Amino acid sequence: MKEAINGHTFHIPVMGIGFTIDTPVKVAKYGICSVMSMVDDLIVEKMREKYCAKFDFPFEAISTKIEDYRAKRFTAYFDVVDVIVKKSFEDLKNSIHETGTEVNRYMDLLPDISKVKKGFKELTARTSDTREIWTWLQDNLVLGTIDVNIMTKLDAAQFIKKEKQEAKFNDAHSALRGFANSKLQSGVVLSAGMNPRLYSYIGEFDDFFPDENGKVEKSIILKVSDYRSALIQGKFFAKKGLWVSEYRIESGLNCGGHAFASDGFMLGPILEEFRTDREGLISEIHGMLVTALEAKGRTVPKEPMDLKVTTQGGIGTSKEHEFLLDYYKVDKVGWASPFLLVPEVTNIDEPTRLMLRDAKEKDLYLSKTSPLGIPFNTLRGTSKSKILWENVAKGKPGSPCPKKYLVSNTEYTDIPICKSSIKYQKQKIEELDAQKAELTEDKYKKAYNTIVEKECICVGLVSGTLQNEELDIKIEGVGVSICPGPNTAYFSEIISMDKMVGHIYGKENVMTDPNRPNMFLKEIKIYIDYLRDKMEDYSKPIEGKDAKYVTDFKLNLNDGIEYYSNLIGELKISLEVSTEDFLTHLMKLKEELKSLQG
Repeated sequence: MKEAINGHTFHIPVMGIGFTIDTPVKVAKYGICSVMSMVDDLIVEKMREKYCAKFDFPFEAISTKIEDYRAKRFTAYFDVVDVIVKKSFEDLKNSIHETGTEVNRYMDLLPDISKVKKGFKELTARTSDTREIWTWLQDNLVLGTIDVNIMTKLDAAQFIKKEKQEAKFNDAHSALRGFANSKLQSGVVLSAGMNPRLYSYIGEFDDFFPDENGKVEKSIILKVSDYRSALIQGKFFAKKGLWVSEYRIESGLNCGGHAFASDGFMLGPILEEFRTDREGLISEIHGMLVTALEAKGRTVPKEPMDLKVTTQGGIGTSKEHEFLLDYYKVDKVGWASPFLLVPEVTNIDEPTRLMLRDAKEKDLYLSKTSPLGIPFNTLRGTSKSKILWENVAKGKPGSPCPKKYLVSNTEYTDIPICKSSIKYQKQKIEELDAQKAELTEDKYKKAYNTIVEKECICVGLVSGTLQNEELDIKIEGVGVSICPGPNTAYFSEIISMDKMVGHIYGKENVMTDPNRPNMFLKEIKIYIDYLRDKMEDYSKPIEGKDAKYVTDFKLNLNDGIEYYSNLIGELKISLEVSTEDFLTHLMKLKEELKSLQG
């Protein structure tokens, strides 16, 4: 593992809409980086009111009737979080004058290789002078970043009396502006694909541009599917004088939330390309950055700017964590779904958390419930799902669509609507009914369920947080949606933050399922199952572009299997896996893939 590390080697990615909405308040003072969602401005307004009351800050509500209220709500909430986190960090350092408990907890949570941890042990072995120790803490302790996440495609246009507003008032644009105008010194994670208009808008805010030392007040973190995507999008930003400070690579399917499947490309080979070509990426994009900054008359950094590569999705053991750091040279590893079982870190109602604790492999599945039409990892039997199917049984499918964050469909309307809405489903069902005579009962039922299974996740991914905080759910209702990754099946205990972090660093073991597969093998299996489902949806025989997709997908998967078979030596040493067991499992997966016939 990297010897130069000062702080933590993991971060906590965004989860849902509400589940990490105040995670930085809980973990940043311990040097742990985490990410908050920027989908719902209403929940941040409610959480701001709650925290202002808790810390006796003045609170003035930001009404939907004022101009640019969405951006202003995000700015106000982020500024409150920033104040709370910085104060708690100072209190932690000052605790050395009293019991020192919080400082000791900070150190205990760090990995043993941390230079800060080693330095603190050496210092306290040499002196008990609290003033000297406090001065050292001021110079060496690191605050976890308060990062934010924007789903770039959730950029719905805003309308006032059916009049379309300027693009800067679109959902993602206004969220970005809320972050840009805040006091946070952190990063914005851009996920869900490229949005050129939004990317260009970032260039209107000075905080994203570097000083002569390459420092930026606000950094760009880009979730990408592969090296090629990183290069294309990195160049796009560089031509505008903007630098991507971090490329965050996530497994396409072995993750929580929306699953953006690759065409059969596996995480290992993708990370291999970043490991091999990172310096080339920096060099090529830096040249474009310098040219753009000079053209804009802006400050040019003296040296190429820092670039981090991180990864996330499906990691479950300390050995896997270390392997990603040591072999692929990533800077940090994201741990998400397991933290849903840590009440100190994530914000979700107790009944749903207990469902997650008890979930097995069969309970976690890749669903079609998202109205975006993107596969969505979820849990069977959630309260939101139960309410949905109860309403369907009563002949009342669809949601009132109170928040409209996922509106994107214009089949029946000029102004986009959501596929989970009553308005959309009513018209889609009428269209289906007109064709009923031509369909078998099974085909009709399948088509009908495809329409009505879409959940209103805008409210479902928030309700659990609001219920946990005992806040008003008049708009959201009691139904809770949840979006854990498949890895959740192997964690079956509600635990403390200390224990979870200890698990990440190999000091504890909270995952006792002996049948849990290696993360790379699990990803291959998920992709094979995904391809099988896709093939079942295609017309038979599979021809044309569908046949080409299947052929290419299988070739890419086979290449991934071959890659891992060649990597077995490294895996044996680093992960302590049995060569025989790993290769046996790998060959079974290869045969399973081969058996898929178009």
